[in-house]
Amino acid sequence: MITKEMAQAEIQTFLSSARRAAMLTGTSYYGGEHDILYRARTAIGVGGRVEVIDNLPDNRIVDNVFRKVINQKTNYLLGKPVCFKTDNAAYAARLAECIGEREQLIFKELARSAYTEGIAWLYVGYDKDGNFALRQLPASQIIPGWTDGTHTGLEYVIRIYDVTVYEHGAGAGVTGVAGVAGGITPRVRTYCEVYDTSGVRYFEYVNGEFAAQSPRKAHYLRINGVPFTRTQLPFIAFKANGAETPVITSVKSLQDGLNSAVSDFKNAMEEDCRNSILVLVNYDGTDLGEFRRNLSAYGAVKVRTVDGASGDLKTLRVEVNADNYEALIRLFKRAIVENACGFDIRELRANGTPNQMNIMSMYSDVDLDANDTASEFAAGFARLTGFVADHCYNIHGEDYTGEHAEVIFNRDMLMNEGDIIDNCVKSVGIVDTDTIAANHPWTV
Repeated sequence: MITKEMAQAEIQTFLSSARRAAMLTGTSYYGGEHDILYRARTAIGVGGRVEVIDNLPDNRIVDNVFRKVINQKTNYLLGKPVCFKTDNAAYAARLAECIGEREQLIFKELARSAYTEGIAWLYVGYDKDGNFALRQLPASQIIPGWTDGTHTGLEYVIRIYDVTVYEHGAGAGVTGVAGVAGGITPRVRTYCEVYDTSGVRYFEYVNGEFAAQSPRKAHYLRINGVPFTRTQLPFIAFKANGAETPVITSVKSLQDGLNSAVSDFKNAMEEDCRNSILVLVNYDGTDLGEFRRNLSAYGAVKVRTVDGASGDLKTLRVEVNADNYEALIRLFKRAIVENACGFDIRELRANGTPNQMNIMSMYSDVDLDANDTASEFAAGFARLTGFVADHCYNIHGEDYTGEHAEVIFNRDMLMNEGDIIDNCVKSVGIVDTDTIAANHPWTV
């Protein structure tokens, strides 16, 4: 059993770790919260110091190719429901009963989270009505205690999360919600759950340590009113790859570069007067601020003759080369897709009507990466079917020990149906009818 002191040390290490920072970054970037949103226009000022300039166009544009690639990878692998194949018809019926449409949606979100955070977590338990239920938990809340270096078994799991509570009390009306008698103050509390083979303990986490009061301890679940704790913790890890590396670590600098290029291009196009450097000779005014105002308001300025020298206004034109920006933007987009192992559908559009070989070539990177993820997810699904077997034994008295359920991923790839049907026709007499029917694109 993990001690209270060990749990506190694990939490402190995890909260400040680079791994958790990458998880949060991947989630933020998928949601559109990129570093460009916090950028400011700067210039070299007095003494060579960098100063923020407020009167320049300051566009902060997010071109979220990262999100697009994550959606591609997620829908390619789990856009269609997975199937569980077993020779035991009764076990297959129980699997279908426990894993329905809602659970298939959870699997899809697990894939999305695995790509953005490196690893996704599934909690296996029961709902308030006693039904078998699955719940996805953010990886940034989970601290696993692995039993080995390959991260296959769990000795303990720590979950830490924030909850906003609303408190009544004197003085709360100052910062609370107006119009509520007595005042209400929203306050964020941090809670911690520590799971091991003895059950689960609940703590409140305050100022870097657990609160002094005794923790509440409970079993994972109750079956027919009887407390029950599994020998295996009710958490299943679903990894994007063996290293548990989120995709954002490979493309963040490229995504930031793309955002900067698009934002800088729009800034350059909006700098109307600054596209020309104005050279003033004998200006009839007091300062440059007045000159700028007159130029904007009237489209004209007054000059004068001083000591026989006539006034004048000349311009040095600064051209904005759109081709340079467009080439840079294309390079960034292509690099993001390649480094994230996605695909660019524009490759097919450029080739007219592609054949099946062209399509498979375009999908080669995402398919290879999906193979890695599928092998990791298959291990997670194997543990899930084991929990379903435990559920059948504890609730229904049905023993499916030793029964194997194979998971089948129905990958979502574009197809040239004409090529595939032509190959099916040519295979008649060579391949059996069932195999041909299974590979025909119109077979349901």
